[in-house]
Amino acid sequence: MSDALNYLVKVRPDAIPHYFRFLKESGKYLDPKTRALISVITKVHAQTENGLRQYLLRALREGASPMEVLDALMMAFPALGLAKIVWAVDVILALDLPEFRPENIGSAPRWHDVAAAAQFKDGEATRMDCDGRGLFVYRKGKTYRVYDSRCPHQVTNIPHLAIEGLHLTCPKHKWEFDLASGDCVKKGNQPLKHFEARVEKGRLLACW
Repeated sequence: MSDALNYLVKVRPDAIPHYFRFLKESGKYLDPKTRALISVITKVHAQTENGLRQYLLRALREGASPMEVLDALMMAFPALGLAKIVWAVDVILALDLPEFRPENIGSAPRWHDVAAAAQFKDGEATRMDCDGRGLFVYRKGKTYRVYDSRCPHQVTNIPHLAIEGLHLTCPKHKWEFDLASGDCVKKGNQPLKHFEARVEKGRLLACW
């Protein structure tokens, strides 16, 4: 939550937690993907950029495809109007998410050649780019874990300077992650996006 919301929860515990419980209960019969897509639409209606960034990632994490996100926006045209839909697409394009690039949208996941497996040091984490996507790679013996470099909070592309050992801190809102597991260990509650990985003929491959 933002500092302002944390403040309100602290000074008005009689009111604010009830509001959050209402929001949680009001969507309990919806599956997580549908709930996230509806939240995307509400953030576009209010033109809340940070909220759109947050719920866009949540929708993708819950299994929505880029086409489903765009369809949800267009189906909401009677309520949103064209200007707000264009505003939302401008925000999405500015994020430069690989999934929304015209050459990738609608395509099935495929394996990408990341690098020579031997170049990654045992017990260490490395940031690199592959086919237009930023990655963090952690190696433990013969096991490799590959993560998206985007923070699951509001899509910030986390730089290599944010790594301290196996500790990663997003510079925007200070969410902290353990690169051995991908778990968020401080401030937030969502893990880094994890890609399936394998080693083949000495090359590390990852699927997205």
